[in-house]
Amino acid sequence: MSELPQHPFGRVEADGTVYVTDGGEERQVGQYPDGTPEEALAYFTRKYDDLAGQLQLLEQRVRSGANPGDIAKGAKALQEQLVAPNAVGDLESLRTRLNEISADLDKLTEQQHEQQQQELAEAIAHRESIVAEIEQLAAQPPASIQWKRTSAQVDELFARWQQHQKEGPRIPKGEANALWKRFRAARTHLDSERRKFFATLDAQHKQARDAKRRIIAEAEALAPKGADGIPEYRRLLDQWKSVGRAGRKHDDALWAEFKAAGDVLFAAKHEIEARDNAEFSANLESKLALLSEAEPILELTDRHEARKRLTAVQTKWDEIGRVPRDRFKEIEERLRKVEQHVRKLDDDHWDRTDPEKEARQSGMTSQLQDAIAKLEQELEAAKASGNNRKIKEAEEALEARRQWLRAIG
Repeated sequence: MSELPQHPFGRVEADGTVYVTDGGEERQVGQYPDGTPEEALAYFTRKYDDLAGQLQLLEQRVRSGANPGDIAKGAKALQEQLVAPNAVGDLESLRTRLNEISADLDKLTEQQHEQQQQELAEAIAHRESIVAEIEQLAAQPPASIQWKRTSAQVDELFARWQQHQKEGPRIPKGEANALWKRFRAARTHLDSERRKFFATLDAQHKQARDAKRRIIAEAEALAPKGADGIPEYRRLLDQWKSVGRAGRKHDDALWAEFKAAGDVLFAAKHEIEARDNAEFSANLESKLALLSEAEPILELTDRHEARKRLTAVQTKWDEIGRVPRDRFKEIEERLRKVEQHVRKLDDDHWDRTDPEKEARQSGMTSQLQDAIAKLEQELEAAKASGNNRKIKEAEEALEARRQWLRAIG
């Protein structure tokens, strides 16, 4: 007969009956009649391994900080199984380890409570920070708020609130409601101020649109005046600039209408200038030829000869007439340079020959020269503005004083 298998905490009989030693006493745990004694003992040893596996799982959950309530439920169920289990193994060791888990549960519960309180405090502080940010936005003077940026900030704060509400720890209802009430009040205030701002802005834009449409109507009415309407158009342009903006959707279109009205006037001006340029091109050639005669005077030192030749040039100059506008300044400055040279010859002569210089400067020659210089400036200004009436008046007055100057020269 073969020897029966041995186990430190149990034994098996030949008929498959298995016993366990538990607390110093032996008790029967079961029978496995259809197998060998080895199989019978192994069957009840596996029962022990199952219990040990459950205990090991609980120990792991304690170490990982699982919910103490769930662990307590598992420990109670395992404790009931360990009262008199039909298993072979060190049952007392399992009970001792289970008792240690129960002791650790109190400590784990306290730790988790402290952790939960800390997490709750952090969650409340986080919500409080979100509320503080939106309340700071709401505290701004409405007139200084940049609404595009502020609206984006409000949306971002609300998204953060929702995300924290979804993912963060649950805050007690009373505190959560109080914080939400503050957040909602700040957001409602900002929404109200934003609506007021845009309502006011819309009214301002409408007022500006109406004003610009009136200016456009006045500008379009200038079309029959042609180039003569340009000064009035420039006045309307100053009004346009002072009106302010009419809104992004309207400003470009309104400006295009106003500019089109001005283009009509400037086109008429350009047409006149083009016609004048064509008409006055011959005059330009004549004056350029005359300047070729006049500029050698700059080399003269004899004031009488210089004055004689200049007078001849000036007479022909006035007889030739107007030149194209874009060349007027150039040739006038060249002639003025010659006139200044002759005037300086006269001044130098009188400085040398007449000690009463101050009296001469107040005399007729000085007065005429000053008047001519002033009239030349007025003539240039009139030509620049395109005012034909003022051009004619300035030319007539200038010619009269030049004749007086020649007479006393």
